[in-house]
Amino acid sequence: METPAPTPTDFSPAVLEQLQRLKQRFDADDQDLAAYLEGYYHTRYLGYWDYIQLETLLSLQRPRTEIPDERIFIMYHQITELYFKLCLCEYEQLGDLAAPTVKEVVLRVGRVNRYFENLIDSFDVMVDGMEKQQFLEFRLALMPASGFQSAQYRMIELASTALSNLVPEEQRRLLGEAAAHDELLGCIYWKSGATVVETGAKALTLTEFEKKYTGQLNDFARQYTQRNLWAVVQRLPTGPEGQQHPRLLHQLRQLDVNVNVNWPLMHYKSAVRYLERNPDAIAATGGTNWQKYLPPKFQRRIFYPQLWTETELADWGKGWVESVLGGK
Repeated sequence: METPAPTPTDFSPAVLEQLQRLKQRFDADDQDLAAYLEGYYHTRYLGYWDYIQLETLLSLQRPRTEIPDERIFIMYHQITELYFKLCLCEYEQLGDLAAPTVKEVVLRVGRVNRYFENLIDSFDVMVDGMEKQQFLEFRLALMPASGFQSAQYRMIELASTALSNLVPEEQRRLLGEAAAHDELLGCIYWKSGATVVETGAKALTLTEFEKKYTGQLNDFARQYTQRNLWAVVQRLPTGPEGQQHPRLLHQLRQLDVNVNVNWPLMHYKSAVRYLERNPDAIAATGGTNWQKYLPPKFQRRIFYPQLWTETELADWGKGWVESVLGGK
C-alpha cells in the first residue's frame, strides 16, 4: 500500500514558508523546484568529515624522507598557507567595498592582524617541535624549495599597499614618482631575496618561483592597483572619523608590524637557531641569502610610511632584531 502524498495541512507554517521561498527562487531561474527536491531526497546527510574533506586533508602530508619531524614541518607550513588564504578572503572583501566605512575596514584589518598574530605566536610550535639534528638532516631533501616561494604571502603584500612601497627605497628614488606599473613590478623587493651570495645571480628557488607565478602575480598586482588596502583607506572620508580614526590607524600600524617585522623575524629567529654556526652559517635550502633577506632592518618593507614618525622609520626593525640576536 502506497503512502499517501502529504497535503499542505501536513506541513508546519515554517515549512510552507520555506517551500514558498524556494519556489520563488527557482521560478526566477525557470527551474523546476520539484525536480530539485526529488534529487535532494536521494542525498545522504552531510558529515563533518565530508564537509572539511578530512580524509583528503590528512592525506596531504607526504614527507620526502623517513625522518619523523619532517611531518611537523609540512603540517605547520600547510596551516600557514590556510591562514594566508583566510587573510586573502578579507582583502578580497575589502577591495570590493565601493563605499567603505571605518567600521568595516577596522573589522577586516583586525581579522588579518589576528590571523598573523596566531601564526607569529604559534611559530615556536614548529621550532620547538623539531629536533635540530632531524631538521638539519631532512632539510637537505627539500632543495630548492623554500618558504620564499609562498605566492599567497606575496599576494598579501600586494593587497596591503601601493606597489611602489614594495620596491626598495633606492630603486624607488631612481624610478621616480611617475614609474610605470611594469617598472615597479620589475624592481619588486623579493627579486633580490633569493640570490647566490657569491655572485648575486638568481638562485634556482627564484627562477622556479618566477616561472610558476610571475603571470599570476602580475595579474593580481594589476587587479589590486585600486583595490589594495591603502587605496580603500583613501576612499574613506578625511578627518578623525575617517582616515585618521584612532582605531583604524592602530590596526594599520599593527598590520605593518605584523607582516613586515614580526612575521619575518620569526623566520629569522628560526634560521638563527637552526642555520647559524660559528664561523660560518649553513645555507638555506633555497639558496636564499637569509642573513640579509629576513631581518626587517635590512629589508625595510613598510606598507604605510605615512603613519610612522621619522625616528620610527629610521629605526625600523632594529630593536626587534637586536632582541632576538641577544637572546639566541
